[in-house]
Amino acid sequence: MTEKETDPKAEKLTAVKGMNDILPPDSARWEWLEDKVRTLMGRYAYRNIRTPIVEPTALFVRGTGETTDIVEKEMYSFEDKLNGEALTLRPENTPGVVRAAIQHNLTYDGGKRLYYMGPMFRHERPQRGRYRQFYQLGAEALGFAGPEVDAELMLLVHELFGAFGLRNVRVELNSLGVAAERRAHRGALIAYFEQQRELLDADSQRRLHMNPLRILDTKNPAMQSLVQGAPQLLDYLGDESLQHFDTVKTLLSACGVQWRVNPRLVRGLDYYSHTVFEFVTDELGAQGTLCGGGRYDGLFALLGGKPTPAVGWGMGLERVLELIQQQGDIPAAPAPDAYAVIPDAAALPRAMQAMQALRSAGVSVQMHASLSAGADSMKSQFKKADASGAAYALIFGGDELAENAVTVKALREGGAAQRRQSLGDVALWASTLQSRT
Repeated sequence: MTEKETDPKAEKLTAVKGMNDILPPDSARWEWLEDKVRTLMGRYAYRNIRTPIVEPTALFVRGTGETTDIVEKEMYSFEDKLNGEALTLRPENTPGVVRAAIQHNLTYDGGKRLYYMGPMFRHERPQRGRYRQFYQLGAEALGFAGPEVDAELMLLVHELFGAFGLRNVRVELNSLGVAAERRAHRGALIAYFEQQRELLDADSQRRLHMNPLRILDTKNPAMQSLVQGAPQLLDYLGDESLQHFDTVKTLLSACGVQWRVNPRLVRGLDYYSHTVFEFVTDELGAQGTLCGGGRYDGLFALLGGKPTPAVGWGMGLERVLELIQQQGDIPAAPAPDAYAVIPDAAALPRAMQAMQALRSAGVSVQMHASLSAGADSMKSQFKKADASGAAYALIFGGDELAENAVTVKALREGGAAQRRQSLGDVALWASTLQSRT
């Protein structure tokens, strides 16, 4: 079978729907974003944590919520063929981070500030900004009870979005208080919705006694006026909870962050408490939430650990990158500093030696690489050099090598400027290439 022939019986395989390849030049945008994340996380003293993609299913049933859509409908779960263990591809990472903190006793000597980036998996219908394999960035502060850390995490998101060049993103926040306050509010909610049960859709009726807070987050247009008139949790908060919330708002304002209280911003799980928040845009249609977070002081105990205060957030990177592209602040695809034009295969040993010296000196060099099938013409090589985006072409021709030299030709200055450089001075002229790219 020749290289150009294919097996007629072989089926062409493609990626799973909703699990996408990220190819150049798009991958450069991801690298650009990830570099900015790592830089800013370091400034806030957050350290990287990497947890397994596969976790016990029970972790998410307890940590994400048995009645949530994620657990009921969206998890990729399976049975381990070796031991029958129920396993799940992680749909989010906060439960995994808390599991790791409990398992390794991370907070034995004080609080920990952690962040992660990586793929998550949800079996939902792929749509704009939502995929079956998606990438999430998150930050978790474990072992800190004070409102200043709630504010710090929101400041971190605010500064990240500034570093990404994003505009028109607003901050919405609310307080869930503590368990006793939520129980009082829950009773009032149930009583309110029971009186108007005929106006509830089927999903809300199912949730009425299991998880009435989630009714407040309904997207059903027909229920908006009903939800708007529901009792607000803020009216059930005691002095300590109000003080916690007021401190968060004061610290955000002191740092120049504008915010808006959204009484309908809730989390339907009992382990959440005090501050919850979202960063929202109107420029991505219905998928406008870029980042969501909150305080989850009860999760450690729920997962078998010692009671430990904790707060964190997560953001979907696909949506963030879509907004960056939509607003026009797209980082340029990276280009090599130089492109090596090699007219004859006999020049390869000395050309590659020079390229390695340049790379060691910090210069990126792309080598022309079709010599094994016969040398391309100089014209063809220069076309590829220009298409590469390189600022310079390095010409390793016979005349140059006879003089132990290379011709350095500018490609972005009208193509006219060129000079010869001694191969013995590679390190010296490497700095010239870098300073002019």
